[in-house]
Amino acid sequence: MQRNRLYEETSPYLLQHAENPVDWHPWGEEALARARAEDKPILLSIGYSACHWCHVMAHESFEDPDTAALMNALFINIKVDREERPDLDKIYQIAQQLLTRRAGGWPLTMFLTAGEQQPFFGGTYFPKEANFGLPPFRDILGRVAEYYRVHRAEIAAQAEPLRHALQSILPAGGPSDAALDAASLERARAALDDLFDAEYGGFRQAPKFPHAMAVERALRHWRSTVDTAAPDLKALFIATLTLTRMAEGGLYDQLGGGFYRYSVDREWMIPHFEKMLYDNAALLALYSQAYLATAEPLFARIAAETADWAVREMRSPEGGFYSSLDADSEGAEGKFYVWDKAQIQGSLNADECAAFCARFGLERAPNFDGKWHLHAALPIQDVALREGSTPAAVAALIEDARARLFAVRNARVRPARDEKILTAWNGLMIKGLALAARTQGSLDLAERASEAVDFLRNRLWKDGRLLAVHKDGRAHLAAYLDDYAFLADALLELLQTRWRTRDLEFLVQLVEVLLAKFEDRAVGGFFFTASDHERLIHRSKSFSDESLPAGNAIAAGVLGRLGYLLGEPRYLDAARRTLTAALPMMMQDPALHMSALNALDDHLAPTQVVIIRGAAAEAMRWARELGCLYAPSRLLFAIPDEAEGLPRALSEKRSADGAVAYVCTGSTCSPPIGDLDEVARALKTSRPRL
Repeated sequence: MQRNRLYEETSPYLLQHAENPVDWHPWGEEALARARAEDKPILLSIGYSACHWCHVMAHESFEDPDTAALMNALFINIKVDREERPDLDKIYQIAQQLLTRRAGGWPLTMFLTAGEQQPFFGGTYFPKEANFGLPPFRDILGRVAEYYRVHRAEIAAQAEPLRHALQSILPAGGPSDAALDAASLERARAALDDLFDAEYGGFRQAPKFPHAMAVERALRHWRSTVDTAAPDLKALFIATLTLTRMAEGGLYDQLGGGFYRYSVDREWMIPHFEKMLYDNAALLALYSQAYLATAEPLFARIAAETADWAVREMRSPEGGFYSSLDADSEGAEGKFYVWDKAQIQGSLNADECAAFCARFGLERAPNFDGKWHLHAALPIQDVALREGSTPAAVAALIEDARARLFAVRNARVRPARDEKILTAWNGLMIKGLALAARTQGSLDLAERASEAVDFLRNRLWKDGRLLAVHKDGRAHLAAYLDDYAFLADALLELLQTRWRTRDLEFLVQLVEVLLAKFEDRAVGGFFFTASDHERLIHRSKSFSDESLPAGNAIAAGVLGRLGYLLGEPRYLDAARRTLTAALPMMMQDPALHMSALNALDDHLAPTQVVIIRGAAAEAMRWARELGCLYAPSRLLFAIPDEAEGLPRALSEKRSADGAVAYVCTGSTCSPPIGDLDEVARALKTSRPRL
């Protein structure tokens, strides 16, 4: 069996290419040194295991002996998993857009110089034969190699303009004394109106992504106006319609729970079928918050089912969470998830079949390659009316049918699962589980979140620094901004679900590394890589949301809230510097900076911190009572009397004869309050704005 240099890697994406006839290298000094020694350009291919078009290009070109022979003769070929190396992906995605003036994506195909890894040509997917207005990939290979051989001076001349262009996109930041006010929040509110699809929910037209950060911004904006003379009910409508349409549509797995990557149509009917941990983590948190805000049972059900999916299908035996499920199985996208009517009729009794088919659209024309992908086509009340039954009876039939069909589906060939464990994505899932644990009253979900934290601390925290990836017992790669920021944010959320002093200590350690190794003290904000990271052609820094929330935005939010909790001015100052640096971009394009705007919202509120001290059971009872309101700018901690090793800002807040609460707004705290009703009144009167 032929193997290349990827065979000893742990990334499932790299291992997918370990038996290609292409002489692939992983990114590293061995490959870069070989390029320099042989003076060959580098062909850099970046993708990820659940990427459909990555599979297509691999099958067409990388598995083809003739194409591979040409690649091996002309280039040093390097494969990169973008989920392991987001630092490289960020740099070369930007470079591709600068060079080609076209949108990026995956697979990313870039050609680099041997010495400085300077990109000089690139694109995304290239077909084996001429198609999509693109020449054959083999023609591209020959032309690029010839250009590199003949036009070295021109390529060298591009280096300085490219470096300047990369440097110019680094945010310059605003004046250090710039006023942080609500103006950008109002611009964001207008942007939500401009982008909102009032018929189907969501933003823009097809393809439609969940955009959890934008939905959260709408929900928070509504909440900030609830106590005013004119509550912003349109903002609430934007959030709830979007959440409802996504939950009822084909974006959501109607049998197994969890969300697919995005919808290819405006109606949320047909998705791109990969399931990503980060999407589901963000939506788990969002549906939990929406249920807290609205008491809508649908939102509670979707949060519960999404959490169940994550624990059932994505959790490792050691407690960490895997990265993704592929879109394809048996070589076809969506095959695991779609149905033909005969399968359903053969699996259900007549009553179940009638109710299920009406509810999920099987009485309509097939919607996916002659088969049906399930979506909630008819409300249960309408099904009940048609069947001469009650909504409760129909709902029971549908639940029985779902369970039967779920068992049938589980016997199919399953999509591949990428079993690498990423620190950043686990941070997002821990936060989602912590929020779901509180809103669902689930001790099990709180335990799963805590176990994930323990896994990361035990396996990916080494010598006072985080590592980014764990797979097959091996942790490696220096962590990025997102790893530190997302995990810190998760710990702050989990501490509100169940108190463990060691989690606070871990949180402080993470934040101190952020400040020491990532902060841009000159401009404000944080670089994506640490100051002692591998030297690359560019050190990126961004405040905009992409498929993940902006690490800078999450860091600013954590620092601000933690600064008030611990009374630490350094954290508050760093949060303000970050928001000041982000301010020009929030004003210019709020739609791309929803996470930063949420952090700004916290800064302006200001944060309200409630510390409950007392016996563990009583303190938690108080926390449950006080935490039943959606208050996004409030932190609420139940710290039991037996907690040890608390920092001074917390240890000096002691209980009395029974439980007490301290209500702090900004840097001002109330005396201890020993009556729960009085605490509730204090929260209502002391908040300047939620």
